[in-house]
Amino acid sequence: MSGLAIDRELCIGCGMCVKACDMGGIELAWEGPRKFARGTDACVYCGACAGVCPVDAISITGGAPTGDDPSTYRGIWVFAQTGPDGRVLPVARELLGRARTIADERGCALTAVLGTGPAADGAGPRDLIAAGADEVIVCRDARLAEPDAEVFARWICALARDRRPEAILYGATAFGRELAPAVAVRLKTGLTADCTALSADPETGLLQQTRPAFGGNLMATIVCPAHRPQMATVRPGVFAAPAPDASRTGTVSEVALDAGVAPRVRVLERRPAAAAASIADARRLVVVGRGIGSKKNLPLMRRLAELLGAELGCTRPLVEAGWLEYAHQVGQTGVAVAPDLLVSVGVSGAIQHLAGIGGAKTVIAVNEDPDAPVFGAARYRVVGDCIEVASALVEELEGR
Repeated sequence: MSGLAIDRELCIGCGMCVKACDMGGIELAWEGPRKFARGTDACVYCGACAGVCPVDAISITGGAPTGDDPSTYRGIWVFAQTGPDGRVLPVARELLGRARTIADERGCALTAVLGTGPAADGAGPRDLIAAGADEVIVCRDARLAEPDAEVFARWICALARDRRPEAILYGATAFGRELAPAVAVRLKTGLTADCTALSADPETGLLQQTRPAFGGNLMATIVCPAHRPQMATVRPGVFAAPAPDASRTGTVSEVALDAGVAPRVRVLERRPAAAAASIADARRLVVVGRGIGSKKNLPLMRRLAELLGAELGCTRPLVEAGWLEYAHQVGQTGVAVAPDLLVSVGVSGAIQHLAGIGGAKTVIAVNEDPDAPVFGAARYRVVGDCIEVASALVEELEGR
C-alpha cells in the first residue's frame, strides 16, 4: 500500500504492530511457513506501528494513501454553520478572517460552504464574501434545515471529492465537532480538534495546526502531509472576526444535494434552552485568577467589571474552588474569548488559559509576579498587588 512500507526481510511476525494499532490498519498474514505484517485499507498512516516495531521493519513513506497527488488539491474551505434562525454563526466569520491570511500566503482561493433550508435568510452569502470569501458554495434544501451530521457529511464529501480542496476548517461547536470527524472518516483524512492557531508552512505549504497537548502543558503543531483535505476545528472566539468589507466581490455557486441522501433522524419537538448570555460574546471582560486572594474580593472585581461595562470571567481554579460557575471560565477548557478589551487580574497565565484569550484585541494584565506568563500576551502590564490596583481603578472610575 502506498504510504506504509514493510520490509519482509526484517519482519519477524511478532504482532506488536497489530496491538499498537487502534484502527485495524495492520494485520498478520501467513505466506508460506512464515507470518508477515501487512497494511489494510483502515490504515491512517499515524506511525504507531512503526514506533513499536522491534526490528525497524515498518516505515511510513510519503505520498497520499489514496494514490492522489496532494499537489492536485487546491484552495481552502470554511464550513459556514447556521443557527436555528438560519443566520451564519459568528465563528464562520472568525475562521474566514484567519483563512483569508493563509489563502493569500498560499496564493489560493478561499471558499465558504453554506448549507441551509430553502427558507433561510439570503443575506448569508453576501456576509461571507464581505468577511473574506472569494466564493460561496450554497445548497438550499429542506434536508439541510436541521443539523443532521450524516446529511451534511455526505453533501460535503461529495463536494470535496469533486472540487478537491486542500483544507477544510470547521467551528468547534457542538455540531461542528460531530460533523468534522464524520467527514474525515469518509474521506480517509486527518482531523485536528480544538486548534488555537493555524498557519501555512512557508516551505511545504502544509497547514500547521496548533493545539494544547498533554493536559495543556505544551502546544503541539500537527501537520497532515499525506492526506487531503487537511482538516481542523477551531473553538468560537479563538480568532477575531474581521471587519466586514462591503466592497469585496465574489461568486455564489448554487449546488444541489444528491437525491439519494435521506435523513435518518426526524425532529419531533423543539424545546428552547434557557436563555443565557455567554462571555464569548462580550466586547469587554474582566478575568480574575487566584491572585485576587479570596472569594471575598469578588464583589470588588464585579464592581470593576460593572464600571467598565464588562462581563466577569475567571480561570479554572476559581471554578473548581466554587467561587464562580463554569459559564465564567475562560481558557482552553472553558470559553475562548475575543473581546476588544480584556483586563486580567491575578491571572498567572497557564498555557491553556492563554490559548483561550488569543483573540483579545487589547489585554491589560495586573499581577504581582513580574515573570507571570500572562504578561507575554498583554499590551499593558501592571506589576503590583491585585487588590490595591483594582481598588484604585474602581475609585478612579467612580469619580468620573
